[in-house]
Amino acid sequence: MSNVRRTPYFTLLLPVLLSLTQGLAAAAENTIEEIVVTADFRARSELELATSVTVMTEAAIKSRSAQHFEELVNVIPNVNYASGSNRARFFQIRGIGERSQFVAPINPSVGFLVDNVDFSGAATIATMMDVEQVEVLRGPQGTRYGANALAGLINVKTNDPQDQFAANLRLGAADYNTQTISAMVTGPVTEAVSARLAVGSHRSDGYYENSFLQTKKNNAQDEMSVRGKLSAEISASWRLDLSLSHVDIDNGYDAFTLDNSRTTLSDEPGRDQQESLALAIDSSWQLENFDLKLILGLADSNMEYAYDEDWTFAGIHPDGYMSRDSYIRDRETQSLELRFISNDSSRLFSDSTDWLFGVYALNSTESLRREYTFLAADFRSDYDFSTAAVFFQLDSSLREKLTLETGLRVERRDTSYRDSELLGFSPAESLWGGRIAAKYLLNSNTMAYASIARGYKAGGFNTDGTLDADLREFGEEFLIEYELGVKSNLLENKLHLKAALFHDDRHEQQVKSSTGRIRANGSTEFVDFIGNAAQGTNNGVEFEAVWYASEQLGLTASLGLLDATFDSFINSENQDLSGRDQAHAPGYMAHLAADYNLGAWSLSVSLDAKDDFYFSDSHSVQSDPYELLNMNLSYSGERWSLSFWGRNLTNQDYAVRGFFFGEFGNDPRKGYTPEPYLQFGEPRMIGVNYELQL
Repeated sequence: MSNVRRTPYFTLLLPVLLSLTQGLAAAAENTIEEIVVTADFRARSELELATSVTVMTEAAIKSRSAQHFEELVNVIPNVNYASGSNRARFFQIRGIGERSQFVAPINPSVGFLVDNVDFSGAATIATMMDVEQVEVLRGPQGTRYGANALAGLINVKTNDPQDQFAANLRLGAADYNTQTISAMVTGPVTEAVSARLAVGSHRSDGYYENSFLQTKKNNAQDEMSVRGKLSAEISASWRLDLSLSHVDIDNGYDAFTLDNSRTTLSDEPGRDQQESLALAIDSSWQLENFDLKLILGLADSNMEYAYDEDWTFAGIHPDGYMSRDSYIRDRETQSLELRFISNDSSRLFSDSTDWLFGVYALNSTESLRREYTFLAADFRSDYDFSTAAVFFQLDSSLREKLTLETGLRVERRDTSYRDSELLGFSPAESLWGGRIAAKYLLNSNTMAYASIARGYKAGGFNTDGTLDADLREFGEEFLIEYELGVKSNLLENKLHLKAALFHDDRHEQQVKSSTGRIRANGSTEFVDFIGNAAQGTNNGVEFEAVWYASEQLGLTASLGLLDATFDSFINSENQDLSGRDQAHAPGYMAHLAADYNLGAWSLSVSLDAKDDFYFSDSHSVQSDPYELLNMNLSYSGERWSLSFWGRNLTNQDYAVRGFFFGEFGNDPRKGYTPEPYLQFGEPRMIGVNYELQL
């Protein structure tokens, strides 16, 4: 396992925090508020969940001036992201998750929900406008979410309507001509119905310039979000919640350069676009012998990912070479879930056991059109899959302080794929996952738990028609996870601690591999494909703490340690990577923050640190370790607030994606010599926000 490095920034910051702590009064009136996690079958306190979970509240989102979920990732232990385009679409939890998508359909390892609507693999939609909280459940969620949650789940919950009138206006400006505006209004419609409407716009020139086209908007952002909600108490036993959202993202993209800088030479700028319309219906009934919950989710998304493949202009190439690649997807999803939940009158086994039973169905259709310079005609494909599942969970009180949780999910998945090269697949498979957990109350404020869980990920197929028949399809991947954890509220609810230790055995791991093939001239070429070619072990530790050291000072810390290695694996370059770290699995992630409040003024200072990691399992390009210093200074009036904020204040360059072309590079000036290419993350950003409560 990688050792945590004590960076200079941490060395400088820790004494400051300690001195502040010693200089303040010991008594503190601030206490930690209860956080309710909504992603579980039953909405429950974070302390009651026998699993590793992090919740980012609206206050935490504001303190980092986050417009998108990826700007929160560094706070969460053992969660990483792959930039891949202008915005992150894919995330990794405990070293498990996808990094990009081109032609072939993928089955996500990390589930992503926004108000009960499934956007797994399409998380560009994750704008933080009017978001109440983001819940990140680490570890397989096989019972609750099935095949899309092998590594965990990210659940975004927006704010609900209020039964009293309220409204606000938020304005923001920052470097790179960044402008943000949003407005919200909520209140009662009738005595039994409340509504909420939020509208927001975010625009930025981006931090990549294009010297060939003479523009500073090479990776510009232009995003509009509209969210509406309706809550109705139809009767004493029937509640209905509706949410409707429309997100229109039209961003630029070309982030790789010949000299690994933030200045491109692209003559055919790319796009990172997603337009999604989503509807969710959540209906709950409290019946005599059980509670009933119906959840319906609908989404229609149009997505485009396009880039200048040569990264330059035609004249720079001796042979006039130029190329552009574009992937245009239309995706529709429909999901339906029905839960039967026990109440006080229907508990089992002498009133000792709560139960839950449910059925779930999901249908998804996705059409792809690829426009590529070197294709005689556009490549087209249609990918459809449907899944049906049944699940149950029992929560049994074995003793006064001991509870046993057992859950099982069985799923049937049917898939259909056809493309313009006359390739077709129609696999069907049965899958299952589950969990057994024991939690014990050490005292009224401390809970310890131990769990064993099985997570699973559906099989798939390779769309390269030149592959041998036995390499066309690959099977299910699954893992067995063992986790020990403890959660505690101490010091009269002023100190909140969470710690978890986990061990994952990954089986039939789906990774990019290769096969050798003899050319007509006698040389050998290697053809890439995804197969069940690897076994892996992921071990780690997670720690989180929140401490109200005084009435004025709050301290937050998190630490994730991860040792994710291949037990056996031959990659697409025919290299034996057995014993090497898996991609996107930093050895450590650390976060330290201090929040100081003095009347109307408040100051937040934080430091994020991340170890190096491999960008891909197919090459050896790595990121460097990095540390990011952030700040937020705010003043609050009676009905308004003004904040000055900064991210990456030391303006550190850090890579979020990397490539290495094994046979040749991309720079004609160097004779196409193979070399690494990097995409950089956000540079120093300084801005100001104003909020008015109406």
